[in-house]
Amino acid sequence: MFVLYKVGAFRFFMDREKILAFLESLGPIAVLGFICLQALQVVAAPIPGEVTGFIGGYLYGPVLGIFFSTIGLTIGSLIAFTLSRIFGRPFVDKFVSKATMAKYDYLLHHKGIFLVFLLFLIPGMPKDILCYILGLGHLTTREFFVISTVGRFGGTVLLTLGGNYIRQHQYYRFSILLGVAVVVVFFSMVYKDRLETIFHHIHRKSGGQQGRM
Repeated sequence: MFVLYKVGAFRFFMDREKILAFLESLGPIAVLGFICLQALQVVAAPIPGEVTGFIGGYLYGPVLGIFFSTIGLTIGSLIAFTLSRIFGRPFVDKFVSKATMAKYDYLLHHKGIFLVFLLFLIPGMPKDILCYILGLGHLTTREFFVISTVGRFGGTVLLTLGGNYIRQHQYYRFSILLGVAVVVVFFSMVYKDRLETIFHHIHRKSGGQQGRM
Protein backbone atom coordinates (compact mmCIF):
# COMPACT_ATOMS: atom_id res chain seq x y z
CA MET A 1 0.00 0.00 0.00
CA PHE A 2 2.78 2.38 0.88
CA VAL A 3 4.39 1.65 -2.52
CA LEU A 4 1.36 3.34 -4.10
CA TYR A 5 2.28 6.60 -2.42
CA LYS A 6 5.92 6.34 -3.44
CA VAL A 7 5.06 5.88 -7.11
CA GLY A 8 2.82 8.95 -7.10
CA ALA A 9 -0.62 7.38 -6.69
CA PHE A 10 -1.82 10.28 -4.54
CA ARG A 11 -0.92 12.82 -7.22
CA PHE A 12 -2.51 10.62 -9.87
CA PHE A 13 -5.84 10.45 -8.06
CA MET A 14 -5.82 14.23 -7.60
CA ASP A 15 -5.26 14.90 -11.31
CA ARG A 16 -8.48 14.66 -13.35
CA GLU A 17 -6.67 14.90 -16.67
CA LYS A 18 -4.35 12.00 -15.86
CA ILE A 19 -7.25 9.81 -14.80
CA LEU A 20 -9.20 10.67 -17.94
CA ALA A 21 -6.17 9.94 -20.13
CA PHE A 22 -5.62 6.62 -18.38
CA LEU A 23 -9.23 5.54 -18.84
CA GLU A 24 -9.24 6.59 -22.49
CA SER A 25 -6.10 4.49 -23.06
CA LEU A 26 -7.99 1.40 -21.89
CA GLY A 27 -10.44 1.60 -24.78
CA PRO A 28 -13.33 -0.87 -24.50
CA ILE A 29 -12.40 -1.89 -20.95
CA ALA A 30 -12.40 1.68 -19.64
CA VAL A 31 -15.45 0.93 -17.47
CA LEU A 32 -13.59 -1.89 -15.73
CA GLY A 33 -10.64 0.45 -15.27
CA PHE A 34 -12.89 3.06 -13.65
CA ILE A 35 -14.40 0.48 -11.28
CA CYS A 36 -10.91 -0.69 -10.32
CA LEU A 37 -9.80 2.89 -9.67
CA GLN A 38 -12.79 3.47 -7.40
CA ALA A 39 -11.97 0.29 -5.48
CA LEU A 40 -8.27 1.14 -5.30
CA GLN A 41 -8.82 4.62 -3.87
CA VAL A 42 -10.71 3.02 -0.98
CA VAL A 43 -8.11 0.33 -0.29
CA ALA A 44 -5.28 2.87 -0.55
CA ALA A 45 -6.85 5.20 2.03
CA PRO A 46 -6.48 8.11 2.55
CA ILE A 47 -6.27 8.75 -1.20
CA PRO A 48 -9.28 11.01 -1.85
CA GLY A 49 -12.10 9.70 -4.02
CA GLU A 50 -13.77 12.98 -4.85
CA VAL A 51 -12.04 13.25 -8.23
CA THR A 52 -13.00 9.74 -9.35
CA GLY A 53 -16.56 10.31 -8.17
CA PHE A 54 -16.84 13.43 -10.30
CA ILE A 55 -15.27 11.68 -13.27
CA GLY A 56 -17.90 8.94 -13.05
CA GLY A 57 -20.62 11.49 -13.66
CA TYR A 58 -18.53 13.35 -16.22
CA LEU A 59 -17.88 10.26 -18.35
CA TYR A 60 -20.92 8.05 -17.85
CA GLY A 61 -23.73 10.36 -16.84
CA PRO A 62 -25.85 10.21 -13.69
CA VAL A 63 -27.29 6.67 -13.91
CA LEU A 64 -24.32 4.66 -15.11
CA GLY A 65 -21.92 6.88 -13.18
CA ILE A 66 -23.68 6.09 -9.90
CA PHE A 67 -23.91 2.41 -10.80
CA PHE A 68 -20.24 1.99 -11.72
CA SER A 69 -19.04 4.06 -8.75
CA THR A 70 -21.16 2.06 -6.32
CA ILE A 71 -19.73 -1.21 -7.63
CA GLY A 72 -16.16 0.04 -7.27
CA LEU A 73 -16.69 1.58 -3.84
CA THR A 74 -18.43 -1.53 -2.53
CA ILE A 75 -15.64 -3.80 -3.75
CA GLY A 76 -12.98 -1.53 -2.27
CA SER A 77 -14.80 -1.24 1.06
CA LEU A 78 -15.17 -5.00 1.38
CA ILE A 79 -11.49 -5.52 0.53
CA ALA A 80 -10.39 -3.00 3.19
CA PHE A 81 -12.75 -4.49 5.78
CA THR A 82 -11.54 -8.03 5.02
CA LEU A 83 -7.85 -7.09 5.11
CA SER A 84 -8.36 -5.52 8.52
CA ARG A 85 -10.22 -8.57 9.78
CA ILE A 86 -7.52 -10.96 8.53
CA PHE A 87 -4.38 -9.07 9.58
CA GLY A 88 -5.72 -7.28 12.65
CA ARG A 89 -4.72 -4.22 14.64
CA PRO A 90 -0.97 -4.20 13.81
CA PHE A 91 -1.83 -3.93 10.12
CA VAL A 92 -4.34 -1.10 10.62
CA ASP A 93 -1.99 0.79 12.96
CA LYS A 94 0.49 1.19 10.11
CA PHE A 95 -1.61 3.77 8.30
CA VAL A 96 -4.29 4.93 10.77
CA SER A 97 -3.01 7.42 13.30
CA LYS A 98 -3.34 6.69 17.00
CA ALA A 99 -5.52 9.78 17.45
CA THR A 100 -7.91 8.68 14.70
CA MET A 101 -8.00 5.12 16.01
CA ALA A 102 -8.74 6.26 19.56
CA LYS A 103 -11.46 8.64 18.40
CA TYR A 104 -13.40 6.15 16.34
CA ASP A 105 -12.69 3.22 18.63
CA TYR A 106 -14.57 5.08 21.37
CA LEU A 107 -17.42 6.19 19.15
CA LEU A 108 -17.99 2.89 17.43
CA HIS A 109 -17.81 0.78 20.55
CA HIS A 110 -20.05 2.94 22.69
CA LYS A 111 -22.70 4.47 20.43
CA GLY A 112 -24.10 1.51 18.51
CA ILE A 113 -24.62 0.56 14.89
CA PHE A 114 -26.63 3.65 14.00
CA LEU A 115 -23.61 5.88 14.56
CA VAL A 116 -21.58 3.72 12.17
CA PHE A 117 -24.25 4.27 9.54
CA LEU A 118 -24.38 8.00 10.30
CA LEU A 119 -20.60 8.32 9.97
CA PHE A 120 -20.81 6.81 6.48
CA LEU A 121 -23.76 9.02 5.62
CA ILE A 122 -22.21 12.36 6.56
CA PRO A 123 -20.18 13.95 3.73
CA GLY A 124 -16.54 14.56 4.60
CA MET A 125 -16.13 11.69 7.05
CA PRO A 126 -13.06 9.43 6.49
CA LYS A 127 -15.13 6.52 5.15
CA ASP A 128 -12.17 4.65 3.66
CA ILE A 129 -10.32 4.65 6.98
CA LEU A 130 -13.51 3.61 8.76
CA CYS A 131 -13.61 0.47 6.60
CA TYR A 132 -10.33 -0.64 8.16
CA ILE A 133 -11.33 0.35 11.69
CA LEU A 134 -14.66 -1.47 11.43
CA GLY A 135 -12.84 -4.64 10.41
CA LEU A 136 -11.47 -4.74 13.95
CA GLY A 137 -14.92 -4.59 15.54
CA HIS A 138 -17.96 -6.81 15.92
CA LEU A 139 -19.81 -6.03 12.68
CA THR A 140 -20.50 -9.01 10.46
CA THR A 141 -19.57 -8.78 6.79
CA ARG A 142 -23.26 -8.59 5.91
CA GLU A 143 -23.88 -5.70 8.29
CA PHE A 144 -20.83 -3.88 6.98
CA PHE A 145 -21.91 -4.44 3.39
CA VAL A 146 -25.34 -2.88 4.06
CA ILE A 147 -24.02 0.03 6.13
CA SER A 148 -21.14 0.97 3.83
CA THR A 149 -23.10 0.61 0.58
CA VAL A 150 -26.17 2.53 1.75
CA GLY A 151 -24.12 5.03 3.73
CA ARG A 152 -21.90 5.87 0.76
CA PHE A 153 -24.79 6.13 -1.69
CA GLY A 154 -25.71 9.74 -0.91
CA GLY A 155 -22.16 10.93 -1.40
CA THR A 156 -21.86 8.88 -4.59
CA VAL A 157 -25.00 10.50 -5.98
CA LEU A 158 -23.75 13.95 -5.03
CA LEU A 159 -20.36 13.52 -6.66
CA THR A 160 -21.70 11.80 -9.77
CA LEU A 161 -24.41 14.37 -10.40
CA GLY A 162 -21.89 17.06 -9.61
CA GLY A 163 -19.57 15.76 -12.32
CA ASN A 164 -22.45 15.59 -14.75
CA TYR A 165 -23.61 19.11 -13.92
CA ILE A 166 -20.09 20.53 -14.14
CA ARG A 167 -19.77 19.08 -17.62
CA GLN A 168 -23.01 20.86 -18.50
CA HIS A 169 -22.06 24.02 -16.54
CA GLN A 170 -25.15 23.69 -14.33
CA TYR A 171 -23.57 24.92 -11.11
CA TYR A 172 -26.84 25.99 -9.52
CA ARG A 173 -28.07 22.39 -9.55
CA PHE A 174 -24.95 21.32 -7.67
CA SER A 175 -25.82 23.84 -4.92
CA ILE A 176 -29.28 22.26 -4.67
CA LEU A 177 -27.66 18.85 -4.18
CA LEU A 178 -25.79 20.14 -1.16
CA GLY A 179 -29.09 21.19 0.39
CA VAL A 180 -30.55 17.76 -0.27
CA ALA A 181 -27.60 16.11 1.51
CA VAL A 182 -28.26 18.20 4.62
CA VAL A 183 -31.92 17.17 4.61
CA VAL A 184 -31.01 13.47 4.31
CA VAL A 185 -28.70 13.65 7.32
CA PHE A 186 -31.39 15.45 9.35
CA PHE A 187 -34.06 12.82 8.66
CA SER A 188 -31.62 9.98 9.37
CA MET A 189 -31.17 11.43 12.86
CA VAL A 190 -34.94 11.81 13.33
CA TYR A 191 -35.49 8.14 12.47
CA LYS A 192 -32.54 6.90 14.51
CA ASP A 193 -34.54 4.34 16.53
CA ARG A 194 -36.16 2.77 13.47
CA LEU A 195 -32.81 2.39 11.71
CA GLU A 196 -31.28 0.90 14.85
CA THR A 197 -34.05 -1.72 14.90
CA ILE A 198 -33.42 -2.65 11.26
CA PHE A 199 -29.69 -3.11 11.80
CA HIS A 200 -30.24 -5.11 14.98
CA HIS A 201 -32.56 -7.41 13.01
CA ILE A 202 -29.89 -7.88 10.33
CA HIS A 203 -27.33 -8.59 13.05
CA ARG A 204 -29.47 -11.30 14.73
CA LYS A 205 -30.26 -13.01 11.41
CA SER A 206 -26.58 -13.12 10.41
CA GLY A 207 -25.56 -14.55 13.78
CA GLY A 208 -23.46 -11.55 14.77
CA GLN A 209 -21.82 -11.34 18.10
CA GLN A 210 -23.94 -8.43 19.36
CA GLY A 211 -26.10 -5.55 18.16
CA ARG A 212 -23.95 -2.84 19.66
CA MET A 213 -20.21 -2.43 19.64
